[in-house]
Amino acid sequence: MAARPRVVAALAAQLRDLDAAEEAFDSAAERALALPEAPRDVSAWLFVAAKRRALDGIRKAAAEARGTEALAQVTEMADILQLPDPIPDERLRLLFICCHPALGAEVRAGLALKVICGLPVGRIAQLFVVSEQTMFQRITRAKIKVREAGIAFELPPRRAWAERLGAVLLALELAFTAAYADAGGELSADVGEDLGAEVERLALLVAELLPEEPEASGLAALVLLARSRAAARLDAAGAMVPLSQQDVARWDFARIEQARALMEQAARAGRSGPCQVMAAIQLTHARRAFDGAVDWDAVLRLYDVLLVLRPSPMVALSRALALAQTQGAEAGLAALEALPAERLALARPWHAARADLLARAGQTDAAREALGMALALDPPRAERLWLEARRAML
Repeated sequence: MAARPRVVAALAAQLRDLDAAEEAFDSAAERALALPEAPRDVSAWLFVAAKRRALDGIRKAAAEARGTEALAQVTEMADILQLPDPIPDERLRLLFICCHPALGAEVRAGLALKVICGLPVGRIAQLFVVSEQTMFQRITRAKIKVREAGIAFELPPRRAWAERLGAVLLALELAFTAAYADAGGELSADVGEDLGAEVERLALLVAELLPEEPEASGLAALVLLARSRAAARLDAAGAMVPLSQQDVARWDFARIEQARALMEQAARAGRSGPCQVMAAIQLTHARRAFDGAVDWDAVLRLYDVLLVLRPSPMVALSRALALAQTQGAEAGLAALEALPAERLALARPWHAARADLLARAGQTDAAREALGMALALDPPRAERLWLEARRAML
């Protein structure tokens, strides 16, 4: 439900235990479903019910009296959600807390995606291109480390925010990647809210709080540019429409202009980074609405830069597709085949990209096989309809 991330964030700040916060919320949610009618303020009701359950559990387990007394003093959700704070948003506050430097960058991002964004572990595993079991183990170990290391559930001084900013931006970027990949909105049903809209809100808030950090502005611009195409991403049958085939008249030009202004602000800092480069790539695509074509040479050069700043198989995959646009499908295929196929076996974009280039190179049977492998990885409905349509065309 939509209240989950917000209430879990408030509970975790009080309980100092991420597992306890999630368990207390789940128990309260079950009770809420049994009520004859919904409470007037669902979030407040869930918080109070979950807090009481957690307090009962602490008492039964003979927890330290000091901790119990401190928790008992909290009687209103407003006490949690309206505290004066340099970060005026409880979810963003917990995001900075979860991104403690004692945890590895990817572990921090995975933990944040689970606790704050409410993403299912399976979705998080897809983002990191690992098995669901592997990601579950990583998140579990991270929660244990937070508890056993006594990591404080409070904001560090503002001067220390920068050391956590990279992990915060990565978590928001991955959350948006998951939301954007689900053009049909199935993920929003899973987490109980429009995750793309929430990430946009949080990214803009980070950029506003840290205007001196160009990567924060870059991420906000990246999200705005991707969100500007939301209305053009589905056809009448509900199938995903690739970027190159979208009707540019349906794009949101106000978001595009807002993104451009953020990128200009970031550029004035004179410190480039991966978020700014990714936003530049998306802005180059957005220029199709004005120029009628995409400057693929510019896109390829930007991916060359991104591959230096953030070397990864997925960046190399995107570069291979840009290379195919400038030098032909065979060149793109050669670049794809040089990537670690075993590591990318669980990545749908890998199989879809191979299918596209194989088809363009005239290798129809191999392209159909690659599409079948992508379909076997349980894509969201909109992507599945697109993949099935492509396979039918072959």
